[in-house]
Amino acid sequence: MPEFGEIVRVALAEDLGDNGDITTLATVAADDFGVAEIVSRAAGVVAGLPVAAGVFEAVGDWRVTFEAEVGDGARVAPGDVLETVRGPMRDLLTAERTALNFLGQLSGVATLTRQWVDAVAGTDANIRDSRKTVPGLRLLQKYAVRCGGVVNHRMSLSDAALVKDNHVIAAGGVVEAFRLVRDTFPSVPLEIEVDTLEQARAVVDAGADLVLLDNMSLADMRAAVEYTGTRAKLEASGGLRLDNARAVAETGVHYLAVGALTHSAPVLDIGLDI
Repeated sequence: MPEFGEIVRVALAEDLGDNGDITTLATVAADDFGVAEIVSRAAGVVAGLPVAAGVFEAVGDWRVTFEAEVGDGARVAPGDVLETVRGPMRDLLTAERTALNFLGQLSGVATLTRQWVDAVAGTDANIRDSRKTVPGLRLLQKYAVRCGGVVNHRMSLSDAALVKDNHVIAAGGVVEAFRLVRDTFPSVPLEIEVDTLEQARAVVDAGADLVLLDNMSLADMRAAVEYTGTRAKLEASGGLRLDNARAVAETGVHYLAVGALTHSAPVLDIGLDI
């Protein structure tokens, strides 16, 4: 089983409980064989097909076979077949909802992500995700973000340092916080959040190479870009929406940090037809 196997196991335990799929066990003969198509009911971007396949494999104890008609990251239209699944009917029906839950949620993330990518197309800015993920699903949600065309931010608190306003308060100042982290963990990637243009100038002068501009106006972001030049990369965060994403990207910032990619993505409607 791939690295998402434990996530699949937990999801199936939620669905199967102590007695399994009692409705299917009562209504479907053990020797019935079925063929099903997983179909998109809406336009979007697909993510999670290997996870869905893993659900069918786990339920069917490898008796189920599947054939992907598209790949993760593909744009699909209503009615497009994503995957064909064959195996014992009991296994298909038992795995159906769990597999579709993964596919719908992850494809929803990929679909919303692609909308943000399209919104800034033609600029030099890239969209990045955040740690605002559903607990336990970060691995899969960040994979879905990549399927939508986005560069991942850090996976965990230990991958990189991100100094935020509460850290600044604890350290006694934005430059002080930057220097404490850099001295303690000199080799880790370090990003520092600032709220004002003055703070941005101070940390860039102190040697920061990645600065998060939090809830700044377009004018201040442009000023920060001009002051920084090539000394550091800048990331915009806070107050970002699809309808203002392009204007933010055109200030010259390198990244737009968008927590909504994972915490607010609507599910893509996907069904299974026997």
